[in-house]
Amino acid sequence: MGTLHVIATPIGNLEDVTLRALAALRAAELLFAEDTRRTRILLDRHAIPIRARSLHAHNEAARCEEALAALAEGRRVALVSDAGTPTVSDPGARLVAEAIAAGHDVIALPGASAVLAALVVSGLPATPFAFIGFLPRRGRERSDLLESLRERTETLVLFESPQRLAATLAELAQAFGERRACVARELTKLHEEAARGTLAELAERFADGARGEITLVVEGARAGEAVPLPADALRARVAELLARGLSPRDVADVLRVETRTPRRELYALALALRSEARGEAE
Repeated sequence: MGTLHVIATPIGNLEDVTLRALAALRAAELLFAEDTRRTRILLDRHAIPIRARSLHAHNEAARCEEALAALAEGRRVALVSDAGTPTVSDPGARLVAEAIAAGHDVIALPGASAVLAALVVSGLPATPFAFIGFLPRRGRERSDLLESLRERTETLVLFESPQRLAATLAELAQAFGERRACVARELTKLHEEAARGTLAELAERFADGARGEITLVVEGARAGEAVPLPADALRARVAELLARGLSPRDVADVLRVETRTPRRELYALALALRSEARGEAE
């Protein structure tokens, strides 16, 4: 049986590669890389002659067959991604799973990590934390995930594109309220930046866009803390309680504790929604 080495590579600075990773790359008989051009830069920097074969989302099935055949022959196979660790928001999970299922050894060679680097410089609690990766782009899947994250107490770590950063920060501010956050940008590179503030402050700061690779760290909910509901969700919750037969006063009493929204605002909203419902029924 063979051994698959899953090798972490630098996330920016090419010096952030381990001696063990370089030794494994030199010893590899077959190397798969997410982007062979990016990997070639690292290999050339360290005078490693092996030529990488591409493995990405569009060809992973075919590449898995090649890799498994090589592993069955007892050859040394290595896997890298563009930056950081393969399978962590990068291709490779299928190959790792199939190699394990076929009985081969899978060995991780750890190294630079945007997740951990951002967590360290954020100033937010490092344990516990939850890595979310990229949020779904839009629709119900995105809103459902944000709702599920709203009351989690772990520090949250996300990836985001510079083009969508401001909109995502604004959406998180609406969903989570006044949470602290950190936008870690271009980690380990020349223009590295760690911008800290509330979600709303950071949304305003990056309103005109950002550049580079982005890792976003967001403070978790405080244990036992009621998190303000977004306006649409609050209206839906008030309407739900009214439909159950609760009076506007009762709705305000229930949701005042549940959402920490001032009672008078809840009462006014319940009155308005009840009036709307009666008008539609007439």
